[in-house]
Amino acid sequence: MSYSPPDPPREVPADIASKLDEQSPEVLRQVARFAEELAEHRERGARLAENEEEKEVEERPEDLPDGVPAKATIKEINDNRYYWQWREGEKVRSQYKGPVSPDE
Repeated sequence: MSYSPPDPPREVPADIASKLDEQSPEVLRQVARFAEELAEHRERGARLAENEEEKEVEERPEDLPDGVPAKATIKEINDNRYYWQWREGEKVRSQYKGPVSPDE
């Protein structure tokens, strides 16, 4: 083993490398465990988000118009018309789909 400390990877910001250099071996081991757990958490989150995006694309109804998200549901309003309806933050958005009865 070398007597000189290791060089930090280029991707590690200098201020982080400097702070790590000031820590005890025990704290460094705890930081390493934390960093590994955090990396796994973020990778898992990215995989879940990717799976959700794929799921939304797969489940998108064929007759869904542009501008209406895949999460929209069909609601009957006033007993005679269907609307696509979805939530954007605090607001509920709707877009006309068609009459309840195809004869109308």
